[in-house]
Amino acid sequence: MSPFIYNYRRCVALKEMLTTLVEKFELCFINNNYWEWLRDGFINSIVITFSAIVLGFIIGIILAMIRSSYDKNSESLKQKGGIGYVLMKIVNAICKIYITVVRGVPVVVQLMIWYFVILISQKSSVLVAIIAFGFNSGAYVAEIFRGGIMSIDEGQFEAGRSLGFNYPQTMIHIVIPQAFKTVLPTLLNEVIAVLKETSIAGYVGIMDLTKAGDLIRGRTFEAFVPLIAVAIIYLISVIILTNVFTRIERRLRNSER
Repeated sequence: MSPFIYNYRRCVALKEMLTTLVEKFELCFINNNYWEWLRDGFINSIVITFSAIVLGFIIGIILAMIRSSYDKNSESLKQKGGIGYVLMKIVNAICKIYITVVRGVPVVVQLMIWYFVILISQKSSVLVAIIAFGFNSGAYVAEIFRGGIMSIDEGQFEAGRSLGFNYPQTMIHIVIPQAFKTVLPTLLNEVIAVLKETSIAGYVGIMDLTKAGDLIRGRTFEAFVPLIAVAIIYLISVIILTNVFTRIERRLRNSER
């Protein structure tokens, strides 16, 4: 076979492949406006992700402050005794149970428990997903921040007391900001994990990005194009999040100089 015929056949095969790909793209996205499903699913995924992250950060920071405060001051509180030590011990135990349960139960099971058991009367499935993913994320954020707080030198607490701050003020104004810088890369992993976990929201009837791709697959009987499109959208979202957190980390590092 001559090189000309070989190259010609390769060009013809490539043209046919591109033509088939374009036809499948039109079938999956252009015809019947199926692309709107991806748009709506992506919007729902983003809303759930960032709302759950905000809720998870609030829960996590509160739990981290309670757990780290108990770890740092348990001996002194025990020596003093009284109702303060008993209450602190009970609250710390509740926090530990919450973290253990949430980290030990699959997130999809938690989502279904929230939807079918706890918030069964709630009509907004998106709100249920935000609460479910937020409470799940809170347990992981709590341990992330607790590790960051425990890594802060005791001298920072003494510096806060020398400035006239009480313990909560020292935690809020001095310790938490420093811990945030320390745990920022780990927090990025948690944000990415929550974004990818929203792909199971379809279990409770939410039109998320993954559900949209699966619906298109079911209507068109074409799996490759819609699922690859979903994967690419997730990948681009993760890349954007990584760049945002990298810039924040760089700015925080420059502010220390």
